[in-house]
Amino acid sequence: MTVKKPTQQEIDSTKNWSIWTKEVSEFPWEYEMQETCYILEGEVEVIAEGGEKINFSAGDWVVFEKGLKCSWKITKAVKKRYNFD
Repeated sequence: MTVKKPTQQEIDSTKNWSIWTKEVSEFPWEYEMQETCYILEGEVEVIAEGGEKINFSAGDWVVFEKGLKCSWKITKAVKKRYNFD
């Protein structure tokens, strides 16, 4: 799992990506493919099965590796653009 601030070129590249939204909630998740996300709204904490933790919010670029098992804790409703690599 990685989080960074994207470049304008990266942001522009997301215009045709799918959009996903989710209300405040907590749930387990597993990634069958690598996923790259650009967070449009919200605040999230993700904890990997091994204990690694990341926090991200609107304006962040997040990459989840294939095979990752984790738990999502959404503290402010999320809207993201995402793409499978």
